[in-house]
Amino acid sequence: MSLKKAGLITASLTALALTLTGCSSPASDETSAETVKIGVVGASDPYWDTFVAAAADEGITVELKDFSDYNQPNPALSAGELDLNQFQHIVYLADYNVANNDDLVPIGSTAIYPLGVFSTKHTKLSEIPEGGKVAIPADPTNRARALNVLESAGLIKLKDGGTLFSTPADIDTAASKITVTEMDAAFTATSLSDVDAAVVNNDFVTEAGLKFDEALYQDDPEDEGAKFFVNVFAAKKADADNPTYKKLVEIYQNTEKVQAGVFENSGDSAILLKTPASELQQYLKDSEEQVRKNK
Repeated sequence: MSLKKAGLITASLTALALTLTGCSSPASDETSAETVKIGVVGASDPYWDTFVAAAADEGITVELKDFSDYNQPNPALSAGELDLNQFQHIVYLADYNVANNDDLVPIGSTAIYPLGVFSTKHTKLSEIPEGGKVAIPADPTNRARALNVLESAGLIKLKDGGTLFSTPADIDTAASKITVTEMDAAFTATSLSDVDAAVVNNDFVTEAGLKFDEALYQDDPEDEGAKFFVNVFAAKKADADNPTYKKLVEIYQNTEKVQAGVFENSGDSAILLKTPASELQQYLKDSEEQVRKNK
């Protein structure tokens, strides 16, 4: 887990962007709108249409680029195919930056989402049999979070006690009830017919026909450690202070219909946030340091 320059803009458009940061009134009809390309996972979620419309009211044309999995939006941002992306949390971004020697930065928060255990075969955790198979996301950061969820649920025991970098190798198999199988995060939900349960990322819950309130278990997004899982808008480092991009963050955070849509789309489970960019960037720095120590 969600964020490329849109192109060279004229002096008049730059003036428009600066004006937008100072007021929330609609842009003049005499001024052309700036276009910003944002990469997301789940562009069909209804609140995105609301966000695009709200941005248009402020003179900013948003083009959404939908991706089917988490592996594509960051490289696309780095390559300049996008201006922003919004799909990931801090730890995922930190792992990407370290692995790719990149310096993408968070410029605004969206929400923290619980990570849930779902099943189409069982209605409660206790029904999962000894030796049952549970699918988890294969990417390092969501994998570690999923393993911590399973330990908290009492389904596995982790030798390291559970960290941001736990792997299946850290599972104490003798003390664990279930076996774990890894797969791309986009496929955990669609694999439910083949496993006893799966840890499913928020982006893929509704599109798989699941309901958030049907999760057998989920972690607590209000826990202190959850700050590293804040979902963010990400930009290139050179664009961290771009006034138009910052304005888009404000529109997302302050438009009531957008926020209501995000909350509803999460099954009323999202914790909506307005964490300052400076704090997000410190979380990223701390996370990157931990990633480097664990490589």
